[in-house]
Amino acid sequence: MTDLGPNRWTHPAVILVATDLTDLERLMTFAMGQASETGARLILLHVLPGGGSMAVDAVGMPYYDPVGAIEFAAKTLEPWCTMARERNIICDALVREGNAAQQIAASVRQFQADRILLGTRSRSKVSKLLLGSVAEQVLRSVNLPVITVGPEAHLPVGSSGGEKVVLHATTLREASRPSAALACHIAAVQQARLVLLHVLPPIDEMERGGLPTGLASTALHELRNLAAAVGTTECGCPVHVEPLVVHGNPSIEILATSVEQRASLIVLGATHRSALQNLTRDRTIYRVLAHAHCPVLTLHEPMAQESNGQPEKLVTQI
Repeated sequence: MTDLGPNRWTHPAVILVATDLTDLERLMTFAMGQASETGARLILLHVLPGGGSMAVDAVGMPYYDPVGAIEFAAKTLEPWCTMARERNIICDALVREGNAAQQIAASVRQFQADRILLGTRSRSKVSKLLLGSVAEQVLRSVNLPVITVGPEAHLPVGSSGGEKVVLHATTLREASRPSAALACHIAAVQQARLVLLHVLPPIDEMERGGLPTGLASTALHELRNLAAAVGTTECGCPVHVEPLVVHGNPSIEILATSVEQRASLIVLGATHRSALQNLTRDRTIYRVLAHAHCPVLTLHEPMAQESNGQPEKLVTQI
């Protein structure tokens, strides 16, 4: 795929909606809203796991019924396609079989999708902060915006009118500029206010670690510089950018700020982590994705460049 710039990301021509069929009502509310806003075509994709649909024969023996599984999925998707078409949205359904993450990536390439929309879920009481394995694989494997809609996501009260808010939580690393620029472009398209949030550790924790407690003013200065750098879009649309610095746990503060600001979208830059860190999944981004009350857009940040000798500073735990 080419031309993966902010304009294509903010004005997608194709949005791929990956669904397990149980989350269609939740996903399609946002998908049709985004398609109406941007004029994008929707591709509804359901992936059947190999041997994943079992039927029972006359003597009670289970067997795999691929034809029945495909027909069931197609019949489930079609009413949503019809609903989208009634709203003048081009919408097509696609059912494939195989590894879900691989099929999603293949469909992105085939249809040249500019954005992926998928659902997240909580799997158990013990791992309620974790994403489904498919969502995790997709987030780690694609280099385009991925919007996840968690089980607690809903349209904000008064979404049909009033001020819209896009919340971008930033680490203030140089590598986070692309996600900040994307957040600014989306805010411009939606005529929304953009809140740039940076989370510092709790003050008592900073004191115990010997860190200067005056970092808040430095972080606010850095946020203002970032706002000045990304606050002017290519289309010349004015964007109201509001910098905000808070102390606390990053995931808690991001979620709390999104509620306080009535955010319609959270934008996060997803950093590349080691295999061990990915396995532990104890990361801010996963906690936010699991519990956000609005959709969350993630965009891979470039690998940090250490050769320039500049230390990373004011970094949250995202």
